[in-house]
Amino acid sequence: MERKPKRRTRERILETSLRLFNDFGEPNVTTTTIADELNNRPGNLYYHFRNKDEITNTIFAEFEREIDATLAVPARRRADVEDIWLFLHVMFELVWRYRFLYRDLNDLLSRNRTLEIHFKQILERKVRTASALLEGLAETGDLAAGASEVLPLATNMVVVATYWLSFEYVRNPRNFAEGEVVARGAFQVMSMVAPFLRGASRALFERLAHEYSGG
Repeated sequence: MERKPKRRTRERILETSLRLFNDFGEPNVTTTTIADELNNRPGNLYYHFRNKDEITNTIFAEFEREIDATLAVPARRRADVEDIWLFLHVMFELVWRYRFLYRDLNDLLSRNRTLEIHFKQILERKVRTASALLEGLAETGDLAAGASEVLPLATNMVVVATYWLSFEYVRNPRNFAEGEVVARGAFQVMSMVAPFLRGASRALFERLAHEYSGG
């Protein structure tokens, strides 16, 4: 059998750093910790990255590319309730993959100017995407919300989605499992929209809620 080529050192550093940041929190991981995990010398790590901030910024850049692509999906056509629920689920899966960014958000933004600027832009785009989804439902009569209600509702959806992981972690830090966290997060955000849904969209929400709750 042909041997698979070894992953490049730079890729291994990023993969290992992301795993350690997610498991222990970015503030609690040092470059020495990363080098030890790789069974490598710190000097070899510094050959690829000058410091931990550069590692963090590189990981964040990949997250930003992925979330930009995810946020662009709903704009391609008018979405229904099922599309929105799927979109939220995909979004929460991405948040989980880079969960250290959300769990350590305030600490990261207080000392990393790049993340401060770019994360603010991501939040603004999330609100625009949520607003567009809600406006689409309103245009078809599936959402009973006026223009003055759409923006606050979209903003609240983004607030809950942004801080959901922190809430879940505080609620149950010893049983912080992906599947349940992702499903509950998607349901919690969608439940904010539910009171405004009408007709078939409301019925579809009830059916999907039943499936997500495992009922």
